[in-house]
Parts: sequence; structure tokens; C-alpha cells
Amino acid sequence: MADIVLIYASLTGNTEEMADAIASGIRSEGASVAVKSVLDASASELERYDGVLLGAYTWGDGELPDEFLDFCDEMADLKLTGRKAAVFGSGDSSYPAYGAAVDLLADRLKMSGADIVLPGLKIELSPSAADAEACRRFGSAFVRLVGNGAAPF
Repeated sequence: MADIVLIYASLTGNTEEMADAIASGIRSEGASVAVKSVLDASASELERYDGVLLGAYTWGDGELPDEFLDFCDEMADLKLTGRKAAVFGSGDSSYPAYGAAVDLLADRLKMSGADIVLPGLKIELSPSAADAEACRRFGSAFVRLVGNGAAPF
């Protein structure tokens, strides 16, 4: 079974709820996942895993949260070729750039050589029960894509 890491930033708890539901989906497939706050993680850790999931809320008018800035800077030196990756996050559609942090993290992963295997998952504010189920399915699908070497999205 593939080694998977899930690293997230959450201010209000919305993205953390998403991370928990995604991790539940991963575990439902019999896989294990290391779940960490970005404040307790180092970008260099990503090179030790087959699958990488990053999650962040979008700050301001479409920026990454401050907690992810140093982490993303560290990612510039990584070689993630052969790693499968996906990104998720909460957003607020009342802002001009809905969920832009998801897109920024996906771009950073691609620049580091990772294969993005699922479209970014964006949830409006706090996850509803249906959103939580979508997160679980996202985690489950990610395990299957990492495990069978699926082509990138």
C-alpha cells in the first residue's frame, strides 16, 4: 500500500474538517495516512511519500495563507517526480478568486514534478454533510489512483 501524507492549513476549522473527512476516505480503503498541520511539517517530508495531499483555505483576494508561505518556498527545491498529488481547500465565493489557494498549491506541486491525479476539491466555507461525503470520496479515489499508478489529471 502507498505511503500518503496530508498537510493542511486551517484558520476557522473548515479546511481541517475537510482534511479529517479526506483522511477517513483514505482509511476506508485500508490505507494509512500521516495527517499534519503545515505548522508541524517540513516540505522536505513530501519526498518520503508516494502520495501527497495539500489543503489550504484561501486568504484575502486569492492568496495562500501565511502558514503555507515558507512551506511553498521550501518546495522550490524538491524533486517530486513520480509522486501522485492532489489539493483541496475551503473558500468563500463572495471574494473575486474563489479557492485560489487550491490552484496555487497545485501549480507549486506541478513545478516540483508531482503528478496531479484529481481536480482540486473546493468547498464553500464550512463543509455540509454532502461536502464531507465528497471529501471522503476524494480521499478514497486518491488512494486508488496512487495505488494503481494512474495517469495524471
